[in-house]
Amino acid sequence: MTSLQISLLVFGAFTVAAVIGFNVWTSSKNAPRQADFELKGVSQDKTDNASTEPVEPQLVSDLGSLPLPEKKPFIDPLIDAITPIELEALVSGDAILAALPPTRRVGTKPFSVEGLNESTGEWEAPLAGRRYSAAQAAVQLANRVGPINDIEFSEFVIKAQAVADDLNGETVFPDMLDEVARGRDLDQFASAHDAQLSFTLCAKASAWSPGYIHQHAARLGFVAGVIPGRMVMPGAVQGAAPILSLVFDTQAAMADDPALSAIREFTISLDVPQINRTEAPFSMLRDASKLLAQAMDGVVTDGGGHVLSDAELDAIAADLEQLYDALDQRELSAGSPQARRIFS
Repeated sequence: MTSLQISLLVFGAFTVAAVIGFNVWTSSKNAPRQADFELKGVSQDKTDNASTEPVEPQLVSDLGSLPLPEKKPFIDPLIDAITPIELEALVSGDAILAALPPTRRVGTKPFSVEGLNESTGEWEAPLAGRRYSAAQAAVQLANRVGPINDIEFSEFVIKAQAVADDLNGETVFPDMLDEVARGRDLDQFASAHDAQLSFTLCAKASAWSPGYIHQHAARLGFVAGVIPGRMVMPGAVQGAAPILSLVFDTQAAMADDPALSAIREFTISLDVPQINRTEAPFSMLRDASKLLAQAMDGVVTDGGGHVLSDAELDAIAADLEQLYDALDQRELSAGSPQARRIFS
């Protein structure tokens, strides 16, 4: 073999090695970023929640990490059409429960019945083993589906009358036209003062794997939700809406090998009327988005590709304060049982 042939072979080998190296580097550069570790044979949720490395500032308080049970809201004349049920004698909670209809809805509106506890003198959802001196039935006047209509109110009358008949009680129904008008008024106010904010975090360069998103979000207090691709930041009240929700591609989260899924964006959302303003939910939304963008090499956008500036975020915060004030004045304060029912 001549020296020229040897030189060509050596050059060819170097060329092949360089091409392979470049391809490996390119693949590594374009691969989705992974969590710090992967555990084979362990579910994605367990893997995602395993990291405990702290990140400052911590967005969730100790109270938020240990939710308290929520006291269920009572029937409220502010948002419900109510009919009293006068009883001839004391009735048991078992009797009221047996008289309830199979479904607790009237059309698209919640239907509920309460009893006046003989011992405490307070209205409550009927419980077996207790006795009640009176009852009342109610239907909610409005929700995010819209106001109550004539057909729904008529169905409410039928269901409430059936409960009263089973309990040998007498009913007095409010005027349908008045209650439907109240429902429309409530719906108009709620529609004008509803707000659901979402920020979209977009990757600047390398995409993210589901585990990578989980790991960084968990450090700020997010926990895995029931639906794949969803995480939530729980609040202080058990059973209430989460303060924030983080959502990314469900198909990527359910992939056979999620580590190979490439995600270039995800959203963080706040349902404003559902969360008490004292929890500073918008500040949490803003801080969480900013911290995740910094840690994951991303940018915070409005969902349309526009990167949000601090001045624009300040303007949103100011608008929200006016919204909170308006809700307070209508006795539908954000996070209150009434607001959570109307804005649902």
